[in-house]
Amino acid sequence: MKKIISLLLVFTFGLSSCEKDDICDANTPTTPRLVISFFDITAPTVAKNLTNLKVIGEGQTNGIIFNESGTDITKYLTSGNTVSIPLKTDADTVTYTFILDSGNANPAAINTDVIKFNYTRQNVYVSRACGFKTIFTLNPAITEPPSAPFEQTDPGNDGLWMQRVIVLQSNVESENETHIKVLF
Repeated sequence: MKKIISLLLVFTFGLSSCEKDDICDANTPTTPRLVISFFDITAPTVAKNLTNLKVIGEGQTNGIIFNESGTDITKYLTSGNTVSIPLKTDADTVTYTFILDSGNANPAAINTDVIKFNYTRQNVYVSRACGFKTIFTLNPAITEPPSAPFEQTDPGNDGLWMQRVIVLQSNVESENETHIKVLF
């Protein structure tokens, strides 16, 4: 009888030490990307689609994948009017090259602009299962021109295709809103 009671106690304590599995729900908000929407320069309230935009991070050879089912070339291209790009969680700046009409047979039709985004980061606890996410605040105080959280250059010296870049929301906490509006 003592052996049965001892066995039951060991079994009970063994079960009580188990924890439920912590699984991060796929719907839990994670580190947001920067949402950029593109508009017509002649009608700033009208969204304008891009033609074969390719976005490449500094130091990278390939671009951001916009179309996972595309070919080796087309998976890096988008032709919509909105893109979402990641910001670095381990640095306060990130530089991206935006190539409009990438892959065009006519090299004169391809236009490249480079933008360096400056921001501050804050890690926010989500849950034990999901850990932390990083939220960002675009920082207008440390860049040129004044009141802009970015630096824009034209490496091809053929004119900036992004004619105006406007910050609509400096707090990057979700992907449900446009953070930057680009007129071209």
